[in-house]
Amino acid sequence: MRSGLPGALLRAVTLGWALVTASFLASAAGSDTPALKWIQDPAIATGWRVELSGLDPQTLGILRANGTNRSTADWQRLLAVHSGDGLPDPTLPAMAGVYQATSNAVVFIPAFPLQAGVSYRASFKPWALPEAGPGGTPVSAVNRVPAVPLEAVTVVSAVYPTASQLPANLLKFYLQFSGSMSRGQVYEHVRLLDGKGVPVDLPFLEIDEELWDPDMTRLTLLFDPGRIKRGVKPLEDVGGALAPGQSYTLVVDRGWQDAAGRPLKSDYRKTFQVAASDREPIHPERWKLSPVRTGTRLPLDVDFGEPLEHALARRLIRVVDAAGNGIPGAWTLGLEERSAKFIPESGWRAAAWKLRVSHVLEDLAGNNPGKAFDVDVFERVERHLTETYTELTIPVTPEARSSSPSPSRRRRR
Repeated sequence: MRSGLPGALLRAVTLGWALVTASFLASAAGSDTPALKWIQDPAIATGWRVELSGLDPQTLGILRANGTNRSTADWQRLLAVHSGDGLPDPTLPAMAGVYQATSNAVVFIPAFPLQAGVSYRASFKPWALPEAGPGGTPVSAVNRVPAVPLEAVTVVSAVYPTASQLPANLLKFYLQFSGSMSRGQVYEHVRLLDGKGVPVDLPFLEIDEELWDPDMTRLTLLFDPGRIKRGVKPLEDVGGALAPGQSYTLVVDRGWQDAAGRPLKSDYRKTFQVAASDREPIHPERWKLSPVRTGTRLPLDVDFGEPLEHALARRLIRVVDAAGNGIPGAWTLGLEERSAKFIPESGWRAAAWKLRVSHVLEDLAGNNPGKAFDVDVFERVERHLTETYTELTIPVTPEARSSSPSPSRRRRR
């Protein structure tokens, strides 16, 4: 009978599609011996977590007590994850994620989805435990994420702004995908072509971080601000990326891989015309608001008179009551983001409703209410500690009364 296993036991298990939970045991000794598991968890957005179990209760208690005070570097000295199934390269950073000490384990949740067909190694160093002395045997566990069929399913579902005519000082595009995408490939697969099909040289601000939403389904693609803002050297030296009166095409090629390693189902192309630069602030006082009718849930219609920035318009325009409390309801942006509808959860009442417009709101060129994008305004720091906004009165009309006559008693003959 075997009395135990020396050192750490490394195991790499290839998973099938039907597997719900996969465990990669790094040690096969008793329950009081540290062990690592990779666990597939559909309740987690990134799909996987790492669990370090077998630590003594006193050590776990210390980790729980000071967990919020531990830096990421402290956690990574204890438990780190790297791509690849070999020994990690010490010059490369460990995978980003969230650490938590529970009553029976230390848990690591990756910040981003794991790539299909790629191996990942989790490594535990016992000498990094609180009050631990030197020495101890490191423990590792390798997870090879299963490769998936390469049938393409993800598409570019929308690009904002949706208008076919855009200002020469356009600030950004939003690329919306039907599924989660992979990180690190943006500038290899997105191009801007001029009217002759020639790529525009460096139109976008290329940043390593890439501006994704948490689900990795929406990318913010910024034009280089230096080629937009007046008085800045790049604009003076090479001009703007977009020229008024010209036609351009934004191209997203199908070679871009989604989070599962599959290419996009098809290329995406958006052709648009360029108008003169828009350097006019947003003027909420010029917006047109439809009357709302008490006793109904008929929508409030708001006409902006110009396209607004898609994401900000959805969250920085609110309906409030006389006390400034937000009213629950649903906003829907109209054609080319030039208008919006608001439907309240409950019927309109005879009240002093206001439309509150945050001054952080932007149009397509980054202009705000009261301030153009390329006008520097030096303000006191205290002003930024409170929200500034414009409020518009929403006209209210009474509930329509029935025009049919009320029943009357019959007269006796």
